[in-house]
Amino acid sequence: MSIAFIFPGQGSQKVGMGQALAGAFAEARATFEEADAAFGRPPVLSDLCFRGPDDQLMLTEHTQPAILTMSVAAARVLAAHGVEPDVVAGHSLGEYSAHVAAGTFDFGDAVRIVRRRGRYMQEAVPVGEGAMAAILGLDADRVRQACEEAAQGEVVSPANINAPDQVVIAGAAAAVQRASERAKALGAKRVVPLAVSAPFHCALMEPAGARLEPELRALTVRTPRVPVVANVDAEPTVDARAAIDALVRQVSAPVLWEATVRRRASAGVTT
Repeated sequence: MSIAFIFPGQGSQKVGMGQALAGAFAEARATFEEADAAFGRPPVLSDLCFRGPDDQLMLTEHTQPAILTMSVAAARVLAAHGVEPDVVAGHSLGEYSAHVAAGTFDFGDAVRIVRRRGRYMQEAVPVGEGAMAAILGLDADRVRQACEEAAQGEVVSPANINAPDQVVIAGAAAAVQRASERAKALGAKRVVPLAVSAPFHCALMEPAGARLEPELRALTVRTPRVPVVANVDAEPTVDARAAIDALVRQVSAPVLWEATVRRRASAGVTT
């Protein structure tokens, strides 16, 4: 049996997450305490996770370290009970959780840098000027076609290629609306606007990537203990420099999640 750990990205947060886990397992409790120390100034990160309020947990610079902490807590509980991965991967923010699990960089450093990542991504595009939408029932090539035909000089492109029939697009709000309508005309079964605070994984995030890059390159890093399948190319990352390169590119590049899952399956992952 070959085991993969996969870690979620933004959107999986929920008030109350981790509270029962921390109450039941010392490893989870210690993880939340470590995160609180790394997170710094108020609010207290574990309080945000356990008790909210929801509007504060939903702020991108809070959401990202919160999900990271929940993810690492779960992985550490599994490790303490003898369940270790042979390969890891994560969706967008989840790639940071995967690298913590693989030992590429320290958890405290990850908490600090994803908080700034969230802030930079939020500040790259004023609220309301960007958007994301999930296109259901249309393949990636036709979603790209819809974006190209609807752009009209604005940014809109596939951001998360999640499955054969689910591709998320991101960009300028008006361009995303036009591309959504064009996708319907090309045969999409459904278009779902996403409740997000910024248009992630598109060219509008390039300023955030430029701010984050020097901080990522300043991290103390180590060779991952297990391969980390990268979002940007669905290839296994096996050295520290390649890991940082992939995280730098990831900010404004699409998440190739379908390819990532297929890569793990073709490598023999069964669980």
